[in-house]
Amino acid sequence: MRHSSLYETLSNRRQRGQKSLAVLLDPDQLNEAGCRHLLALSEAHPIDYFFVGGSLVMNAHQASLIFFIKSNSTVPVLLFPSHSLHLDTQADGILLLSLISGRNPDFLIGQHVVAAPLLRASNLEILPTGYMLVDTGRQTTASYMSGTTPLPYDKPSIAACTAMAGEQLGLRLMYLDGGSGAMYPITPAMIRAVREAVEVPVIVGGGINTTDKAQAALEAGADVIVVGNQIEKAPQFLAEVSGVIQSFNAVLDTV
Repeated sequence: MRHSSLYETLSNRRQRGQKSLAVLLDPDQLNEAGCRHLLALSEAHPIDYFFVGGSLVMNAHQASLIFFIKSNSTVPVLLFPSHSLHLDTQADGILLLSLISGRNPDFLIGQHVVAAPLLRASNLEILPTGYMLVDTGRQTTASYMSGTTPLPYDKPSIAACTAMAGEQLGLRLMYLDGGSGAMYPITPAMIRAVREAVEVPVIVGGGINTTDKAQAALEAGADVIVVGNQIEKAPQFLAEVSGVIQSFNAVLDTV
């Protein structure tokens, strides 16, 4: 396993209070033309990470998508897998997701056992991640495919205790996710509760489709915010949310 430079960067930014932006790319939804346009936008409006993956990944586009990004961008690529079949050693690292909000053993440890020898033999940087699905108004592909019940939308204490347990088990990141197409973003109260419960970096995604929602998540304690669907619908949103991150960090730098 190689030196954890990606994690160290995330951890150092967390300690300084700096925020990061990740763009989630679903190989089933993005063609080469769309990816080329997105990369051009990311040059003009900086992002920190590309997360690549989805709950299904039904086609064979993931490998070509990652190759295209690595050939045309210096932005780190992290796998966001839902299955051991979705590994790709072209990426820089992997969010090794353990679905701690659910009780399906396959997504708590089962898929990890299958993937372990492949990951050991790879050069991927492994970032053990506590993945917590939150009920944000409709059933998502992630909850359906995993056969698990999301965390209640209005129960921040349950999310906090879940994250706390994950950290005590040795998970190094916490990822609060409303899932693709979330009706509502995760509440600032839940983000704040998780942020106060753990020391590790906190990632928040799902339903962040306005700058106000992005700002609210950052102010509540998210270290990384993840956007995806909204950029597919309105590519100019990348400029807007990148501006929110830069403004937040610029204010921090003056303090």
